[in-house]
Amino acid sequence: MFAKSRFNPAPGAVDFWNEFRKPNPYRWPILAVSALPLAVIFYWLSTETVYKTPERPRVTYITTFDPERTDNEIIQSNLENQELKELREQAEADLAARKREIYKALGAGIGMDVEEIERRAEEERAAEAAAEEARRAEMFGRPPSGESGAETSSESTAP
Repeated sequence: MFAKSRFNPAPGAVDFWNEFRKPNPYRWPILAVSALPLAVIFYWLSTETVYKTPERPRVTYITTFDPERTDNEIIQSNLENQELKELREQAEADLAARKREIYKALGAGIGMDVEEIERRAEEERAAEAAAEEARRAEMFGRPPSGESGAETSSESTAP
């Protein structure tokens, strides 16, 4: 059945081989040029990058708090957390003050003017606190604590 089919590639392959075996000086360049499109297509397919569609993220909700909490329980929890925060800040301030005292004693022991150094350090701390307050005021869109809202609004409406 296959021998009589017109789609049989065997006679074509035999005919190609008989012609290719003949001593023709152009047979290798013709074979190279004929194979070039196939080589280009294979090269193009091998360098193509295809990205898989990312998987849809799975959302995990925080379940540490009871969803049935009342407003009073939430307020109480916030007050407890604020108290802990204030205790930590106080401990840090106490540690910083203790360090300053140690450095003052060390500076006095080697003959430095510790009062002048302390005055400069206080000025630097005050400047840093003012800069932080100004940054927060700007971030929240309100005037710094030294200015009032009426002054800034009248300045912005002046021609």
